[in-house]
Amino acid sequence: MSLLDAYEAALHHDPIYRAAFHENEAGQQAEAIGLASLLPNLSITHSQSTSSGTITQPNNLRGGIITTEPLTFDSQISTLTLRQPLINMEAIAGYRKGKAEADSSRAKFTGRSQQLVVRLVEAYVETLLAQEHVRLAETQLNSLEELKRINERMLQKGEGTTTDVLETQSKHAIAQARVIEAKDVLQVAQLKLESIIGQKINQLDRLADTFSSRSIHLQDYDSWHALALDRNAELVTQRHTVASGKEEIRRSHAGHAPRVDLVGSLTRNKAGSFITADRDVSLGTIGIEVNFPLYTGGRVNAIAAQAKANHARAAADLDAITDKVIVELRKQYNLLLSGVKKIESLELAVKSAELLIAATEKSIRGGIRINLNLLDAQQQLHTARRDLAQARYDYLLAYLRLQLAAGTLVLDDLRNVASYFIPLQQHK
Repeated sequence: MSLLDAYEAALHHDPIYRAAFHENEAGQQAEAIGLASLLPNLSITHSQSTSSGTITQPNNLRGGIITTEPLTFDSQISTLTLRQPLINMEAIAGYRKGKAEADSSRAKFTGRSQQLVVRLVEAYVETLLAQEHVRLAETQLNSLEELKRINERMLQKGEGTTTDVLETQSKHAIAQARVIEAKDVLQVAQLKLESIIGQKINQLDRLADTFSSRSIHLQDYDSWHALALDRNAELVTQRHTVASGKEEIRRSHAGHAPRVDLVGSLTRNKAGSFITADRDVSLGTIGIEVNFPLYTGGRVNAIAAQAKANHARAAADLDAITDKVIVELRKQYNLLLSGVKKIESLELAVKSAELLIAATEKSIRGGIRINLNLLDAQQQLHTARRDLAQARYDYLLAYLRLQLAAGTLVLDDLRNVASYFIPLQQHK
């Protein structure tokens, strides 16, 4: 499975990304919810009932004698009402707040999408490194098994000591434990990667031996610093949160402001009351409704004070996030700079270890060295290759994390990193 294949699988399976996707879907509705308070509100009501009682009144036909008669009638009332806000400062601030919340949600999802790339590569690389640790632990175990056999043969011939045998046995047992531990770490790393991509892992691509840290162009730090302040997803998200808090202050203060609505209604009244029990009435009205808030028990003032405190907290959080982003940016930039020299040093160590193996093989053919010396040289080569692989992986991760901190991480960056990996069959 290549890095790009793993990324495609993660887009469909990773629970964290899917949760962020649906959270963004929900967040985008905040703007529409806020806008609804500024748009016309149309409603219809209908009531149907049966009234029964008595009516007492003078009977003019019987000389004004008061009579009581039963009264029963069915009534139906249907009303269509239209309300259009004309002046509503609270609704205006609510709309602006909803827009800021939608923008914040969008920026947060962008950050989560970028974090998916980094998390995936971290898990992918962690699995490859765990495989390297297993190979190194097995090489060390093979070396100690050979040393154990040599010491036992020398002891049988009277040329060795029991101390050497016991010491080798102890190291051999420790090496066995390290192999078990390395395999456990590998299993956990594989499970972590599988939880992101939702598939079983059979084989992963490996970093090509031809990879060079010089192939990645690095801008000066000031350019990265300016990009991070402008485009970092966490900073953009928090700026929208601060803007949302500011609109919340305006909305809370608007609780003291008057509201003006245009109100119109159409009513059809069929026997709506005992007065109109024998009549059908159709009525249309239109007018202006003005609402002046006078006193709400201190609720408006309390909400305003609360909104100001929340806005101040959001502004302080923005400062804290800015500091955190700049520290992370500098850290990853420095890791990229130092990583170049570290990789070059380890590449030299690998070449030296390869030359040592060739020289040891010649010495064995000449009878100067033994197989144990070759195993030690091979272990040294495996260690150097593992350290080189880790340095290269750390360099690539620092590159992605730098892009993440700057807010510039895109799919092309993942494609660029994936181009340095090749299938195992092509790996020397």
